[in-house]
Amino acid sequence: DLNADEVIQRWHEQGMRRPGGVTGKAKAVQLIQAAKRSIGRTEGLEQARRDLQRLLTAYDQITSHLQEMKEEVEALLGKIPMAKQLQSIPGMGPTTIAALLGFAGDLGHYAHGRQLLRRAGLNLAERTSGKYKGQIKLSKRGDSALRKYFFLAMLTLVRENPDFKRWHEHNLNKGMKKMASLFKLIGKLARIVIGMVQRGETYRPEIGVKQAA
Repeated sequence: DLNADEVIQRWHEQGMRRPGGVTGKAKAVQLIQAAKRSIGRTEGLEQARRDLQRLLTAYDQITSHLQEMKEEVEALLGKIPMAKQLQSIPGMGPTTIAALLGFAGDLGHYAHGRQLLRRAGLNLAERTSGKYKGQIKLSKRGDSALRKYFFLAMLTLVRENPDFKRWHEHNLNKGMKKMASLFKLIGKLARIVIGMVQRGETYRPEIGVKQAA
């Protein structure tokens, strides 16, 4: 029932970027022409409504379960002193902290961040076979789940933590590739975390400055 200009206006109201112009108007005309030739299904509407309702109910249940689990995790973390230290790092959420502590164990048992990196398989090692034989690559011989959550944590930190964001931008400006910068900063995070636990400190920007880049 709409003309091309009205279709473009609806697109604009829905937040479409640059919906107008010659190309946009041509697309609107094509859409109108296609709509005039299409045949809408009129059968099964009630069943479709019920299916949608079941999906929405399942979504609400899953969301509720996730919220309960999050509250349980936060309650458990509240009883762990080193968890409170990690929570002082901007961008480190309870799920990430719980995963790191769960897969890494007691961080007080690590003497240096390098040991934590080895536990995750994020230390550098020479490949002895395969395509990259003789090259220095990540060993990937540690806990893959710990490695995964270290990486996910860093993706959040370079977005939300001002210090890690600044360090990441500095690495990129020096010509370092994005992935290389992320893994370098994971090493920095490991050293910061172990240093905080050893000294019983909470996070401060100057703590990261003291660590080797």
